[in-house]
Amino acid sequence: MTAFASELASDRPNEIALRDPLQELTWGEINDILNRAANALQSLDLGEHRRIAVFAENAVETALANLAGLISGASVVPVNFHLSAEEVAYILNDADVRLLFVGPETGLRGLQAAGMSVVDTVIGWRCEAELQTVDWLDWLADSSSQEPDDRVKPRPNLLYTSGTTGRPKGTHLPPTMFAGGDTIAEHLDNLKANPQASPGPHLVVGPMYHTGPLSGARLLAAGTPSVILTKFDAEKTLAAISTFQTTSTVMVPTHFVRLLALPEATKGKYDVSSMIRVSHTGSKCPVDVKHAMINWWGPVFLDAYGASEVGTTCMITSEEWLNHPGSVGRSIPPFTAIILDEDDNEVPANTEGRLFFKDATGRGVIYHNDPAKSAAAHIAPGVFTLGEIAYMDEENYVYITDRFSDMIVSGGVNIYPAEAEQILIQHPQVLDVACISIPHSEMGEELKALVILDSNTGQGDEDDIIAFCRARLSHFKCPRSIDFVTDLGRNTMGKINKRKLRSPYWETQGS
Repeated sequence: MTAFASELASDRPNEIALRDPLQELTWGEINDILNRAANALQSLDLGEHRRIAVFAENAVETALANLAGLISGASVVPVNFHLSAEEVAYILNDADVRLLFVGPETGLRGLQAAGMSVVDTVIGWRCEAELQTVDWLDWLADSSSQEPDDRVKPRPNLLYTSGTTGRPKGTHLPPTMFAGGDTIAEHLDNLKANPQASPGPHLVVGPMYHTGPLSGARLLAAGTPSVILTKFDAEKTLAAISTFQTTSTVMVPTHFVRLLALPEATKGKYDVSSMIRVSHTGSKCPVDVKHAMINWWGPVFLDAYGASEVGTTCMITSEEWLNHPGSVGRSIPPFTAIILDEDDNEVPANTEGRLFFKDATGRGVIYHNDPAKSAAAHIAPGVFTLGEIAYMDEENYVYITDRFSDMIVSGGVNIYPAEAEQILIQHPQVLDVACISIPHSEMGEELKALVILDSNTGQGDEDDIIAFCRARLSHFKCPRSIDFVTDLGRNTMGKINKRKLRSPYWETQGS
């Protein structure tokens, strides 16, 4: 079942296959670790759904835990390592996770979350002894190094995205992003056909709880070596490309902005000519930023627009983009993009409207344990929206112009304003609140709170209100700034037009 690793261990036993800033492993070492981890997982009672979770920052072990889960026939739940123990516990219970992997930065929160959930075992690497986790190396040593059973059926990841009601929503990795197969052996053969697999090393720069970086790390199963950065750093990224001659990676626009912001002398020190494919995802890239990256790295960018729920729905190469600047591409099978007006009628070319997709398979969007949310994403079976406003030109290239859902994408991370709003309204100074997106030069957009103060509490304290939110919610979900206002424009039904509230902030940026 880890035949891919055993073959490479035999052919290239001393070649470095996986590295992070702390360690590096050969194909032979990886083969031994994956065999032991997969055998250990296959021997455990992981419940009906056989779910495990990985709650850890980027590291060699994080990649191997995810991959071991896959090849053992378990469904892996990657958990955002910024989350609080309470937020993690909700995911563990909703997914029915029985085993949790943690790293040194998440060990304490992971144990706390496990205590509030159905998790039976917590396995950690480089954790403090007093945390009482099962040690990763001891766990591996107690397991067999023989090749595990590869006749079991592969199970897709269960991914969790931010929820509009303060609860994240789970969705299985869709068929468009899962290699499938009736057995693990077939699945691994299918992975070798992944178009992202390349002859040189793959560079992981984003957090591996995101689909793109996680899929990149999984290319190890296709025989592609991986270089993992613990956290994104612009110069360290260039250094890794130059030193290890990486050929592919997955990035979001924030990465591009920070790379371009480096001094010219710094950029000139590193050779990036080995890069042949950069998959861009997360959010629409500003036109000037994309032009600058193509001028620097060449036409190596492939934009993939979509979502974890459905995979890639539109795609565009650098060559196409230069002829259609600003576009996220044309829809790809099994999806067909359509633009609808408020009455659900298709509009002519170059007319702005709501962006929907027809899924030829009829699947559309499916949320775990939540048929109501699944239904809300559709206007007909298999016809769904990701919440964007857009137009299509005469050649069916899609251009995103706005978002009619409240979600914002900051640095490639989905943030739902309702989560922060539900916390902020509890602050004694806050009478009413609305959170909106405003422009940010690096992150693309960020969260701002518009607050109406309770007249009985005196002058508002911005720092205190933000700190109140951060004490109760993961920091990345909280507003970075507050404007105190006297009116939010609620209508007679109490609804707010957030597009109208956002407009002045974006107009000043020329948007």
